[in-house]
Amino acid sequence: MTKPHPYNSAPAHNFWRRSVAELDPGLVDPVVNFPIRIDSDMRVATAGSCFAQHIARYLRNSGFNYYVTEPGHPILPESVRTKNNYGLFTARYGNIYTARQLVQLVERAYGSFAPAESVWQEADDVFLDPFRPSSQPGGFITKLELELDRAQHLAAVREMLETLDVFVFTLGLTECWVSRHDGSAFPVCPGVEGGAFDPDRYMFYNQTLDDVIADMTKFLMALARVNPKAQVILTVSPVPLAATARHDQHVLTATTYSKAVLRIAAETLAAQFHHVAYFPSYEIITGAFNRGGYYAPDLRNIVESGVSHVMGLFMKHATISQTEVQAEKDEPMRGTGQSDAYFEMVQHVVQVECDEAALDRP
Repeated sequence: MTKPHPYNSAPAHNFWRRSVAELDPGLVDPVVNFPIRIDSDMRVATAGSCFAQHIARYLRNSGFNYYVTEPGHPILPESVRTKNNYGLFTARYGNIYTARQLVQLVERAYGSFAPAESVWQEADDVFLDPFRPSSQPGGFITKLELELDRAQHLAAVREMLETLDVFVFTLGLTECWVSRHDGSAFPVCPGVEGGAFDPDRYMFYNQTLDDVIADMTKFLMALARVNPKAQVILTVSPVPLAATARHDQHVLTATTYSKAVLRIAAETLAAQFHHVAYFPSYEIITGAFNRGGYYAPDLRNIVESGVSHVMGLFMKHATISQTEVQAEKDEPMRGTGQSDAYFEMVQHVVQVECDEAALDRP
């Protein structure tokens, strides 16, 4: 007779065999007791790494109030606004890969931090914002145009923070490039998408667990001051590093370090703050149960079946109404007879804007 022990009465989701190994990959559901519920009237803002763009897309296509405070001038056709990255995130800040970028964005928006490096001049009529170098394709024509657009952008950031109901932030990287002068964190290494690299001006920094927790805590406190009712959902991007600046490490181990730090930070923050929750999109995409089927052939981009699995569970557990997800049909996993051309098409369908990809363009 089996003696009683704590596992006798544990639910099925506590066991690998019952909740992972014996299930069809599409039925694996690692979400348990998610504390935040979104209804169709709540303003949901998004920011973070490339993967956050998928969350924005599904919210927008599923009838939820995907909140955009910087939509672009209404006189512009939607196609032009899309091309210029309006609506990609709630405000036109582009990819925010690190916690340091996020907290500095808030500080810049409220005037408590003014980076010494405010513009990159690429040509006589090409000016880039160092903190969102790819948001304006082709750059700004004059420095004044850039400064006016930045003022409008930071006003949109303030409006977002003060009026959102739920903020979904996808933690992407720990590796970052910062100014030696004042610690300004850039979304990508200077010289890649603009600017000119100078080792006397810029340094590589790989954030530690303590760094990420401290930066995110600072952000959460700042958000609470201007919007006490705001709730925060944290996710970790399942997209591996395109490249690492650590010459002493392989990109695979550098990726593992980065994601481990971010995952532990998210868990710690969710435990410390009652209004913060972690959603396991990282585990859904990277889990061994799908046999790598949620990655495109480049092993970085996420195919639509993976995004659909994540967002189907997000809609199930994080929303009040059971709105049907309006998205492309799932495609079969690679290895089922589909041509390479088909998978190239699928990659195009789910492609997202990603500054980091510029580190290793074919």
